[in-house]
Amino acid sequence: MKKLESSLLNMTLVLTGVAVVMGGILAFVNHLTEGPIQQQKEKTLTDGIKTVMVCNDLVVANTDEVTQTIDGKEVAYTIYEIKDQQGKELGAAVESTTMGFGGDLKVLVGFNPEGTILGYTLLEHAETPGLGAKADQWFQKGQKGDIIGMTPATPLVVSKDGGQVDAITASTITSRAFLKAVNNAYTAYKQKNAPAPDAHTGASEQVKN
Repeated sequence: MKKLESSLLNMTLVLTGVAVVMGGILAFVNHLTEGPIQQQKEKTLTDGIKTVMVCNDLVVANTDEVTQTIDGKEVAYTIYEIKDQQGKELGAAVESTTMGFGGDLKVLVGFNPEGTILGYTLLEHAETPGLGAKADQWFQKGQKGDIIGMTPATPLVVSKDGGQVDAITASTITSRAFLKAVNNAYTAYKQKNAPAPDAHTGASEQVKN
């Protein structure tokens, strides 16, 4: 019995030691990769902003966050105010996330000062390859669902729901989610640039979809 107890103790000590060593290795590797991963994310965002604003000669003049109340939940949108190198306002690039068919669908949309869509890119998505993933190109200029040049003052809606935008073939759910992300981005952008609430009435803006 003592021999058995000794063997169990040794096994426990060995397993504990291995777990500690592996934990240390994983922590070290995570520390090494954390910097490059963050740099890659920043590069992806920078390249995305240039793409959606259709301009390489730009400066992110300010970064702000706007919160909307949608379906009873607080949703945050990141707004990057853009100027050219001479200080002229070009509009803004807005990060907007909705739930697609396979998971979160994060879109970066570029607007000019009047709210017209300049361009867009998908930052993250979990849509089905060959179907929902086509959103990356489907709504671009010259494509079947082209939204470039539109102003979502009246929300963009797929034609199947009586709207003006052709949905991705066999991916209506993704198309609805994408357009919702674009519409919400526009609302957040206009909310950011709206006049301050009336101090006497205490009026505040809430957006519900």
